[in-house]
Amino acid sequence: MAKTEYTLPRAEFDKPVKLLIVVAPFYLDIADWMIEGAKAEIEASGATWDLVEVPGALEVPTAIGIADRTSNFDGFVALGCVIRGETTHYETVCNDSSRGIMELGLRGVCIGNGILTVENFEQAEARANPEKMNKGAGAAAAALHLVALGRKWRGGEKPVGFLPREDYKLAGKSDESPTKA
Repeated sequence: MAKTEYTLPRAEFDKPVKLLIVVAPFYLDIADWMIEGAKAEIEASGATWDLVEVPGALEVPTAIGIADRTSNFDGFVALGCVIRGETTHYETVCNDSSRGIMELGLRGVCIGNGILTVENFEQAEARANPEKMNKGAGAAAAALHLVALGRKWRGGEKPVGFLPREDYKLAGKSDESPTKA
């Protein structure tokens, strides 16, 4: 079992990168620390950022989805904090915000997930504070690495489904079936 954490080297870019930080500032101190860490990491990579606030963690994926469809951002940093309370609302917010972010990611949207899901304020503070675990910077770094991968593989998208006969021929495929005699 590994005893140390590994951090990838900072992503590098030859063309400008612009990220959108989407934050749910319900716990303002935690959000401010996370934003501070994210901004520092983005700027250290030479990228730029914009910032928007949403009411809560459940709205973060929706805002990212809207921005991805209507704006020109290369990637997104999702920030927020959900602290366990006395009801099952905690599980709903944690699971649904994470699922929304994951669904966008599986569609190719470059998102660094920095929505903390913790038991208490002390755990949140330890993870958010740039002098401690600095999870805002970690989320920004994740988004930047995904942008770099997307750029590396751009243009290599494979078609999904069946090709029409004309496209099949253009792709260099023979019209002859291997089962024909």
